[in-house]
Amino acid sequence: MRSFSRPVLLSALLGLTALSASTLVTTAQADEPLKLGVDIPFEPFEYRLPDGTLTGFEVELGEEVCRRIQRQCEWVEQSWDGIIPGLMARKYDAIMSSMAITEERRQQVLFSEPYYSNPSVWVTLRGSEVDPDDRASLEGLTVGVQRGTIRDRFITDTYGDIMEVRRYATAEDLALDVKTGRLDSAFMYYPLALANLQVDEADSEVVVSSELIREPKSYFGHGVAVAFRPRDEDLAAQFNQALAEIKEDGTYDELMHKYVDYDIKI
Repeated sequence: MRSFSRPVLLSALLGLTALSASTLVTTAQADEPLKLGVDIPFEPFEYRLPDGTLTGFEVELGEEVCRRIQRQCEWVEQSWDGIIPGLMARKYDAIMSSMAITEERRQQVLFSEPYYSNPSVWVTLRGSEVDPDDRASLEGLTVGVQRGTIRDRFITDTYGDIMEVRRYATAEDLALDVKTGRLDSAFMYYPLALANLQVDEADSEVVVSSELIREPKSYFGHGVAVAFRPRDEDLAAQFNQALAEIKEDGTYDELMHKYVDYDIKI
């Protein structure tokens, strides 16, 4: 029978203790709710029903991811201008709120693989359409954007020298000023233009004045993804695996068509 010296036995016991502690930590983490940061409302991706229930494409997608990685989801509301600082302050474990992948954000967060594309559009009152390619015709006009978004940065950099840029805290406030004529135009996320201005309806007083815009990538990014703290590589890998399965088995298409009637896949 093999005998062990006291140092060897002590080392083995310490190793088992460390392994047990690690297992307990992992188990405890798995039992804790997975907190996902979200900016609400952002219909049809995340919004509340009249009874207060949180729903939307990303909410259902996030819940499905959590189910597949065997974690319980807990949604934490956070305004957009503080959503990355909130992640870094550990208010939540990840951001799942239509965040576009940009090089600037890559310096701060770790992204999952993209799970949908995010077109933007110019909108105006019917009969007052603008041509964003004709810079001379835009001089002196006002354009509205939601503050702190990639659309804000694009408009400021590209048209800020010829147009007055007005920034709004919410898409609802922006939409209201478009409808009431307090803006000559607005540059909006297309899903929000659909939800807040009904630009796809024949009798809508507000219309789209451009094609769906996804370029240049330096502004509009490489699709929408979940954002994590840079050290949380294991959690990001779990999300990537679950998202890949969801796309492969048809669940993604089912959820997409439940909320939008155009293709957002990337």
